Amino acid sequence: MRIVVQNVTRASCEVNQKIVGNISRGFCLFVGFTHGDNEEIVEKMTNKLLSLRLFDDDNGKANLSLKDINGEILSISQFTLYASVKDGRRPSFVNALEPKRASELYDYFNQCLKNSGYHVETGIFGAMMKIDLVNDGPFTTILDSKELF
Repeated sequence: MRIVVQNVTRASCEVNQKIVGNISRGFCLFVGFTHGDNEEIVEKMTNKLLSLRLFDDDNGKANLSLKDINGEILSISQFTLYASVKDGRRPSFVNALEPKRASELYDYFNQCLKNSGYHVETGIFGAMMKIDLVNDGPFTTILDSKELF
């Protein structure tokens, strides 16, 4: 499982010219799944994500968590996080988890976030989405379950 975490002052997701998700300050997450991912990994990644201190305190140090700033979450499914361009010039997506299982894990991930008390908005799994965001900092962090656990 990979999550690209962007600190944002605002973010929204549009599908078919309709806003389907919209947040103010918090995290815009791009979430992808690979072979071997399961609910246990999702839970570990959720706990890791929510424990991170990625927001600046009054001294300009990344010392505050999402909870500390009363932040929101926009979660976007993105299988392209597992694209490989190692061979050739077109990306290969063989490392991305098949859509049915990825959709189940994505829903489970979002439910874990909600169960932790956060306001969570999402895109639509598998849809063509347009993401509008203001990256605060900019500050972007990548979490990869293969590197963390």
